[in-house]
Amino acid sequence: MNSNIKYRSSYILLYTILWPILLISCQQKAAEITEIRGVYGNPKPFWDKKLNLKNLGVNAIFVHSGSITHEMVNRARSEGLKVFAEFATLNGKNYVEKHPEAWAINEKGEKVEAASWFMGVCPTEPGFREYRFSQLRDLLSEYDLDGVWMDYVHWHAQFEEPEPILPETCFCDHCLAGFSEATNIQIPDGVTEEKARWILNNHDESWRSWRCQVIYDWTYEIKNIIKEIKPEALLGLYHCPWDDQEFNAARYRILGLDYDLLKETIDVFSPMVYHRRMGRAPDWVEENISWFSNRLNISKDAYPKVWPIVQAYNDPGIISNEEFETVLKGGLAGKSSGVMMFTTSAVADDAGKTEVMRSVYNKLQEKSTN
Repeated sequence: MNSNIKYRSSYILLYTILWPILLISCQQKAAEITEIRGVYGNPKPFWDKKLNLKNLGVNAIFVHSGSITHEMVNRARSEGLKVFAEFATLNGKNYVEKHPEAWAINEKGEKVEAASWFMGVCPTEPGFREYRFSQLRDLLSEYDLDGVWMDYVHWHAQFEEPEPILPETCFCDHCLAGFSEATNIQIPDGVTEEKARWILNNHDESWRSWRCQVIYDWTYEIKNIIKEIKPEALLGLYHCPWDDQEFNAARYRILGLDYDLLKETIDVFSPMVYHRRMGRAPDWVEENISWFSNRLNISKDAYPKVWPIVQAYNDPGIISNEEFETVLKGGLAGKSSGVMMFTTSAVADDAGKTEVMRSVYNKLQEKSTN
């Protein structure tokens, strides 16, 4: 692992050589996909109601990788739909309990507790990395997919709350050794708490930058696996939608998400603009996507693209039809070239929301074909 995260002199030359080829590939894919009208979740709730997704204006489904079946893919193809798999990248639930060496360690030298409902994992632990990469290879080899969307791509934390949970991690032996090797910073001897305090007091900027490189490395490795097995498939990213200043720059500082790095590997960014979950007004979705489009200098004619995911699910509170329409349209703001909603069951089980989605998506389809 440590040799993989010597950021990344040997790969820089290779990337320089391959970048023109990758750029041509991205431009070709950009011409093929004009907009995405998506649903997130198993499409079965719609199909159980005898609804054809194409007739609802939908042209893509985004489904958790563990729920995908050949029958689902075949039916989606019969309705003219693209199929994208959500890949729960750094979710350590059910793994760290069996593999304690992958448990994230906080600045006190203690195992972290679950952050709300999320249990992260140490992203540098070699065994976990191989476990996830093997799962991805199996997924791509088994199913005909149009792309893979990385999810839970951040250091252990919880941003999907009005008051986020933002612990300092990870100070396990793997991370300390990796940081020292990558930066040539020699960490003094001592217990973990002492080492963590010394790093944060003396090399905080280098520490934050290295952590972002670790997350970027995950996207780099996963993109390479996709190119190896299914070269035309897209790499997407579900991610925290905070701007550069929110919560004292916590997106970069705590979560380890550096947009300027990630846009080198990610084909499609999908900001998780769950307004109710995050205590925001519906109009915030449009504001955020407009800001994000400018922040990344997005162009609708090239990659990376922006396809946000908005909230339809009634938690907390009830999302009205009007509110759902506002956030769905807000997800198409700025230079967004697509949108999807969370979740299929939340819309399929509500006739009003189904009609809102059908109306917005069909108008979007008409606009794109004129």
